[in-house]
Amino acid sequence: MKHPTKEKPDPGTEKKHMKWVLQPFFMAALVYNRLLDALEANGKRYASLFAIFLFFVLSSSFSFPVFEDMEPTGLAGESAPRDRTAFIEEKEAAVQVSAQETLPAAEAVLDDADVMDGYEDIELEHMEDVDKYTSDEILEENDGAPQEAAAPERVSAEDVVFDRDDWRLLLINKQHPIPEDYTFELGTIKGSMECDVRIIDDLLAMLQAAKSDGINLVICSPYRDLNRQKVLFERKVKAYMDKGMSYIDAYKVSSQAVTVPGASEHQIGLALDIVCSTYYNLNEGYGETQAGQWLEAHSYEYGFTLRYPKGKEYITGIEYEPWHFRYVGKEAAGVMKEKGICLEELIDSLQRT
Repeated sequence: MKHPTKEKPDPGTEKKHMKWVLQPFFMAALVYNRLLDALEANGKRYASLFAIFLFFVLSSSFSFPVFEDMEPTGLAGESAPRDRTAFIEEKEAAVQVSAQETLPAAEAVLDDADVMDGYEDIELEHMEDVDKYTSDEILEENDGAPQEAAAPERVSAEDVVFDRDDWRLLLINKQHPIPEDYTFELGTIKGSMECDVRIIDDLLAMLQAAKSDGINLVICSPYRDLNRQKVLFERKVKAYMDKGMSYIDAYKVSSQAVTVPGASEHQIGLALDIVCSTYYNLNEGYGETQAGQWLEAHSYEYGFTLRYPKGKEYITGIEYEPWHFRYVGKEAAGVMKEKGICLEELIDSLQRT
């Protein structure tokens, strides 16, 4: 009985099989060698490009967490809002840690006066002494001011419909500079102090209401032109650099206290710095004064909102400023007060509808 014999494999077939198996490795080695050659020839160029990209990502002051309150859910990757309370608490804690890490120990944020003093060059001429007028002085100047300002009725947020093109809701920040074609008319508050003429009546009504409650408010910085904003920002950067900061760190800290030129609400006449006759300092302590608390509680009744509230720094990009008020109109101010939101959040909600 003959046993079946095994057929010997064809040597040519084995060689073809080995060639097919090894071919990807040869190709990978070739690509790797080409990459090494390219890096060797252009290493400095690629390293510079990578360093520039990394520097922009890590240090840019224009980054803005638009979608941070969204997280992917479901198989299709749809987005859904996170729990708002937990999200805000998480961000407030992050802001406090970030603020501690940003400034050197025991380093206070520099006030405007700190960086304007000591200069005599022509671009700062007449800028050192910023006009300050009390509500008594302003109301005396404007004989048409209402004797008694009645607070408007509270409007529910659900009953208000906003026009996205409303001039009162124009969003100005680091990500949204002043439009080149934006125009407005200035009106005089007193002396050389000006603001958008359309907000003066409500401003006078608010000053009168505060006076009736025994609070004498002081306006110290309404409309501010581009040149002053530019000088103020540059001086603040230089002041921090003189204290030992790098330019990037000085720029980042300055942009948290002074808006970048071309992105300031003061330049469109809708923002005012408001203090009181017993407290002129532009710092967080003003929020604890009677005037600061009165404004936070009642300014919405006259169309104004606390523009940079505490706990919203991660959204506005600006530190808490209890003296900085922005005119947005009575309806918007009422909704923002009721919901506890800032202007960026209001505009974001309008864009989603």
